[in-house]
Amino acid sequence: MTSIARGAAVGAATGLAGAGAMAAASKLEQLVTRRPDSYVPAHTLARLLRLREPDGDHWTRNMAMHYLAGATAGLVRGVMSAANLRGPFASLMHANLRLSFDQTLENATGAGAPPWTWPRDELVIDLAHKALYAFVTGALSDALVPPLPTSSARRPRIGARLRDSHERPDRSRQDAR
Repeated sequence: MTSIARGAAVGAATGLAGAGAMAAASKLEQLVTRRPDSYVPAHTLARLLRLREPDGDHWTRNMAMHYLAGATAGLVRGVMSAANLRGPFASLMHANLRLSFDQTLENATGAGAPPWTWPRDELVIDLAHKALYAFVTGALSDALVPPLPTSSARRPRIGARLRDSHERPDRSRQDAR
């Protein structure tokens, strides 16, 4: 198995763990807010697969879509870790990817609505859940997937080199005076 494929496989597994953390946090949040379950993932999956009763509130469909989305987005995070896109900034990038993944499928199937049309409290809750997913998935992926030898990991000071070039005055311009 290539390092990229291994990163994707491990990332899918860490995405399942991130989805589990997100599901647990969602249940805890619902105890506090009394927010009902959302069956938009179930409706999305049913429409994608052209199942009967696409608007039925099926818990198993909900969980299947939730964990499939977690694993699918997780495999991307595993490849990100292999490519040396690691740490909290990479996890922040990944949170956007997870939100985009869900929203693209939900809106393409007509099961959802664009996030900017949601009530603000629901938007904040969903963004927090996606961030938790991304940070759990990222922490596990970064711990389990080593950077590729061809990645930027072998050049750890590349960002510093770019920053330094802005801080040093250009000697050629000073000598021309």
